[in-house]
Order: sequence, then C-alpha cells, then structure tokens
Amino acid sequence: REPAQGGAERSGEPCHQAVLTPLRELHPHSPSHPTPQGWEERPPNGLPLPSFLPGVLSHLEKLEARAHELALKEEETKQQRRQKVARLRARIKELRQQRDELKMKVSLRQMAVRADAEPVQTAKMREQVLLQWKVENVEAMLHVFYLTGISGKLTKHGVCFCLSTAYDGNYLDSYYLDIVIKQPVRIRRHSVPIFIPLKQIAEKYLQTDIRCFLTTLSAHLNAYVGRKYQADYLQKHFSAFLGRHWQTNSLCNRLTFNYHVTTESSTFPFRVKLVYGDLDRSLPTEASDAPASLLEKVAAHSSLFTHMALHKAFDTFRKAAENPDDTE
Repeated sequence: REPAQGGAERSGEPCHQAVLTPLRELHPHSPSHPTPQGWEERPPNGLPLPSFLPGVLSHLEKLEARAHELALKEEETKQQRRQKVARLRARIKELRQQRDELKMKVSLRQMAVRADAEPVQTAKMREQVLLQWKVENVEAMLHVFYLTGISGKLTKHGVCFCLSTAYDGNYLDSYYLDIVIKQPVRIRRHSVPIFIPLKQIAEKYLQTDIRCFLTTLSAHLNAYVGRKYQADYLQKHFSAFLGRHWQTNSLCNRLTFNYHVTTESSTFPFRVKLVYGDLDRSLPTEASDAPASLLEKVAAHSSLFTHMALHKAFDTFRKAAENPDDTE
C-alpha cells in the first residue's frame, strides 16, 4: 500500500505508465496454475496453440461493440450537459453583472443627490452602500452555489461553506470550510481530507476568485468520492470476479487488482492497473491489462475501464458471460 498522503506525488504530470504481468507468467511452473483448458502444452521449441481462438474473438467482438456504443452515448450526454451548463453560467454571469451595475448606479445617484445637503455624511454613506453591496453579492453567490451542491451561511467571521458530494445519483459525504472574508481571505478551519490538494487550490484561487476556488475544490472532492465509491461497490458486489490481490491508496487514484473472466468453457485470469492522472475526474487516464497472450481481449477490457465506471464495466463482463449469444 502506498503512503496515505498520495496527493503530493500526483499533483504533477499524470502518470501514464502501466505495469501488468500475466498471472501465468508470474509462476509458469507452479502447480496451482495449470495449463488453461483449451491450450496445449508448450512444445520444446514452439509456441502454445490456442484451440479456443474463435470463441475468444467472438467474445471480444461483443465487448468491443458494447464498449463503443456505451462510450458514444456517454460522450453525447456529457457534451449536451456541458453545453447546457455553459449557457446557464454565461446567462447567470450576464444577469449578475447587470444587477450589480444597476445597484451601484442607483446608490451613487442617491448619494449625489444628498451630497449638497449632507456633505459630512457622504463618505460614511458610500462605505455603507459598498458594504451592503458586498453582503448582497455574497448572499446571491450562496444561492447560485446551492444549485450545484455548494451551500453556505454567513457567520461573524465570514462564510461557512458546505460542499456536498454525489456520484451516480447517490448523495455521499459533505465537507465544510469556514472562510474569513477579510483581506487577505483565509481558511479558518475545514474538514477536507488531508490528501486533497486544498493548499495548492487556495494559493491559486482563494485571493482572486473565490467562485473558482469553490468549484475547483468541489470537482476534486466529487472525483475522489466517485473513485472511492466505485472501488467499494466493486469489492462488495463483484467479489466473485476478484482475486486476493487488491491495492489502492488514500486518494484512490491508483488501483491494482486481479480478476478473472469466464467465457464458454475457459477461464482467463487478468491483472489490471488503473491510474487516475486527473484528480478532478472519476475515470482513469490509463488502464493496463494482461496477459499478453490475449492482447485483443485485453484491449477491449482496457477500453471499458477508461470509458465507464468500474462496477459498470464488471457488470458488462457478467452480462457477456451470462448471455454468450447476445451480440448487442
């Protein structure tokens, strides 16, 4: 198991290496790993002759077709969602700017009218108007963030934010930040896990753009709970596919495990390593699978791992094994 604070190692460039070793090649002469059914013993000066190759290719075609169809549907849905969110954000930004400009114009006009009669109170009125505008702006920001899983309330120190996380339609953990709204803006206390790069995100956005700070931190938290949810769900509901070898870290951005897939009369052991190079995503950037003797099947499995959640990929394996004649 890697160190608990895995965030420092992964805050740099994404790791795109994958090390996979066939289970059979790890112990070629072990009696606990006999020659799989359908393979002939290796001749002294030759290669093993796969007698089940047609069945493997048929199973591969089913997996590739299903992975391609699911990837297209998911990409189309994501594109539509991104376009809708972009339109709404642009509209919100435009309306907010118009509102702030109108409020400021009205306030300045009122102060200008009263300036002749009350010149002594002009400075105080200006400060009061600006302070009231800041408070209203924060309240409006909290209302908008509430729609995206970020809520908060005003405190005597500033604002206490609550970042709620969810994945696959399930509400998961919530994290809190108590922020002091004074120059310089600072985080008074928080419940964000230590392996989340909170310090780096705060140094980059907290003083200049608190909205960007909150949305970036929320993306990291949602990606983390999404990766953790997939790993927990896989161990709970697909334990029949998994071997004893299971390794991950606190950030859940590196995962190594063994699994096997049964097709027709043959069982194929695999060892997979998933690397999540982007910490604000819940899907891996690299998925490596072995053994090398089944490279085409490995490619199909790797494609599934990088285009869908872990438990959904294994659900595809299970359905393919239960319905070998299903070509959809």
